[in-house]
Amino acid sequence: MPTTVEERWRQFFRWGPYGLLAVAGAIAGASADLLMDRTRVPAAGLLVVATLVLQTVWVLRCRRVVAADGWEPETPGVRPVLVPAAPGPASVAYFVLRTALAFVLTWLNPFFAIYACVGYFDADHLLPRRFARAGLLVTAVTMAGSQSGGLPPASLVQWLAFGGLLALNGALSLGFAHLATKDAEKAAERAATIAELGRANSRLEQALAENSALQAQLLLQAREAGVADERRRLAAEIHDTLAQGLTGIVTQLQAASAAPDREHAEAHLRRAADLARHSLGEARRSVRNLGPVALEHDGLPEALRKTVAEWAERTGVDTRFTVTGTEAPLHDEVAATLLRIAQEALSNAARHSGAGRAGVTLSYMGDEITLDVRDDGHGFDPLARPERRGDGGGFGLDGMRARAERLAGTVTVETAPGEGTAISARVPWGAP
Repeated sequence: MPTTVEERWRQFFRWGPYGLLAVAGAIAGASADLLMDRTRVPAAGLLVVATLVLQTVWVLRCRRVVAADGWEPETPGVRPVLVPAAPGPASVAYFVLRTALAFVLTWLNPFFAIYACVGYFDADHLLPRRFARAGLLVTAVTMAGSQSGGLPPASLVQWLAFGGLLALNGALSLGFAHLATKDAEKAAERAATIAELGRANSRLEQALAENSALQAQLLLQAREAGVADERRRLAAEIHDTLAQGLTGIVTQLQAASAAPDREHAEAHLRRAADLARHSLGEARRSVRNLGPVALEHDGLPEALRKTVAEWAERTGVDTRFTVTGTEAPLHDEVAATLLRIAQEALSNAARHSGAGRAGVTLSYMGDEITLDVRDDGHGFDPLARPERRGDGGGFGLDGMRARAERLAGTVTVETAPGEGTAISARVPWGAP
């Protein structure tokens, strides 16, 4: 059963004319003795047969025509079948012949106007717009003649009735024309909406393609950034572990070779062996992206305290370690970053500052953790010594800043010739 308006109209345009003609023929046949003489009955019969043939030919022709020939396909949601997408010669000829047959049949028997009323429904679809009102007017004349008692009017009263009914049917036809115009406007709006949706879909597909390309580009950039970040991490870890360890080993071996006796030489050799084992372990942990050995069993304050004590014993520099604020657990990455920065700062002080005293302070503040490493060494002019990668220590300052920036932190250096050096690292409490 039809369920949509379009499907109901499709069914009406297919079977409606047959049904209306059958009803009109049945009533006309029943009233033939009253309204028709014997000469009109055979003529009416022939005209009914001609009308059936015309309607059947039209239906068969329409079913053979496809959408590519200018007719809407027989699918839900489009104009009813048997109604062309645009009026053409065939549709005009069909409407004219059908209307003429309906007019003559109504002339023979007024009840055939039941069939003639179909012109109200499809004139706007079958005829060009400039002729549609003429088609509706002819249908109105046929209907008015039937309603006034038949064509032609036989008396003045019948003529007056015909004039009034024609005016009424003319207004009715204008109403049909208005509804048809509204339907055409809605169809145009629907077509415009569909076209706009098509354009929007095209833009969306283009945007999706662009987004896909952008996503691929972002993935590539992210992969490259990840590779670069991993290289920087390994470089920093190697510098902070192997480089510092090898420097310490070389220092201890040099001290052993210059020792005044065997006992002092063996002590330096033991320190060199310990440094080698420690550096090897740190290198393995760096490759595996693990935390420093010093943080494996201790928190950051205790690990810093041991690191400072070992550095002071190895270098002979008087060093103090201080913790301020309320101690609290830190994220592993924060603790590892601050420990590495402290180790690098102390290593730089041992190699370059010639300091006699040093101090390390870890401060737990409201929204950040601060590490300060100070010494009373030679200091340097930051403008005269641009940071550089290499054995001169520039890589160490770069590495400290890179580590802090990875956690949205900062590293500042305050120094001047003869005034010592102070390095301060600040990392947000919530990092990473």
